[in-house]
Amino acid sequence: MPIPNPTEAGTSPARGTATGPVAALFDAVAITIFVVIGRASHEEGYAPVAFLHTLWPFLVGCAAGWSITYVYAHVRSSDFFGHDFRPDRVVPVGIVIWFCTVTVAMILRFILSQGVAVSFVIVATVTLAVFLLGWRAVFAYLGRRAADR
Repeated sequence: MPIPNPTEAGTSPARGTATGPVAALFDAVAITIFVVIGRASHEEGYAPVAFLHTLWPFLVGCAAGWSITYVYAHVRSSDFFGHDFRPDRVVPVGIVIWFCTVTVAMILRFILSQGVAVSFVIVATVTLAVFLLGWRAVFAYLGRRAADR
């Protein structure tokens, strides 16, 4: 097992890397911002219980995506993920997390009668793609830019 280089460990947008906990925090913040914007656009208020009622299906979906990508990367059933779990990568980890976030959240919302109108599914899919894949794309860009220097 190789010894990690301390200068490569940690989080650095300038190097285009994010550790697991920081990447998870970025995802949670992105989903929370999505819910805040959604509740504000529908003038639904921010009562803690109501806010959490809207938020939790998306966080559960995100956790499912994280679990799938983490296990798949560590089982190494394919070289598609490589031998290193990098939650800050857009492809394939970010895409799987985004897909699971939207899919699981919509299934949970449907089961609990929280509403899954087609327009909401489209808006949620596009907005969460921008948020969950966007920060990863920015990190990748900054990493490439730093490598070119």
